[in-house]
Amino acid sequence: MAFREQDRRRFMDVTVPEYAYMFGFLQADGHLAKGTGQKGALSVELGLRDAAILRAFQDRTTLNALGLPYGRKSGTIAPPRVEFSGHDYVRGLIDGDGSVGFTGKGHPFLGLTTASTAIAAYVCDFGAETTGVERSVRRNTRDGMYNVLWTNEAAQRLAGALYDPDCLALDRKRAAARSIAAWARPAGMRAAYTPRRWSPDEDRVLLSINSPTAAAEALGRTARSCDLRLWRLRTGLVPLPA
Repeated sequence: MAFREQDRRRFMDVTVPEYAYMFGFLQADGHLAKGTGQKGALSVELGLRDAAILRAFQDRTTLNALGLPYGRKSGTIAPPRVEFSGHDYVRGLIDGDGSVGFTGKGHPFLGLTTASTAIAAYVCDFGAETTGVERSVRRNTRDGMYNVLWTNEAAQRLAGALYDPDCLALDRKRAAARSIAAWARPAGMRAAYTPRRWSPDEDRVLLSINSPTAAAEALGRTARSCDLRLWRLRTGLVPLPA
């Protein structure tokens, strides 16, 4: 997909879907080197089959100001510091450092691997809002990375929200998203769990009690769920109740 002409005049305005996608992809797979003055260089690690996406990528110091650090990728990257198109940004992250497809048992999945706490938290929150299925923000003990994963119907819902036919994306990831959209739960497979969404009243009770364990008893939820929700409320990842 080519950029619309009016979007070319708004270079790296991440409210523009294509630029939000580009920024997420570059955070995952890009390397920004600092030169003298306003000069710099951007490199992107891509396999030959994905090289066509490079037509959309160009850069200078604007990328660093938005939150793409100089030097090699690190755990310090974070979502843009300005208003941005969330689902396009997440699609860029998934195309760069994520996976879409089927497990060995034929179940659909969509996931992201990242070293950044801020990125993992944002994607967890985006996924929860989109699918109704919460994921914890926790590093693996083996490699210190975050592996955020959705499966089955949740993966279908998330892939459907991220990949539409006309969006800027890697062709193979878009094709994988189409494939998992056609999946149907096999007869006899245990029914999908329907998560219980948080209401503003529950948020107020949780904030008032200010204890995951005590709130879990009062609200009929798990302590883990209350702890995660309280953290998201305190850090601004979800809005405070009115």
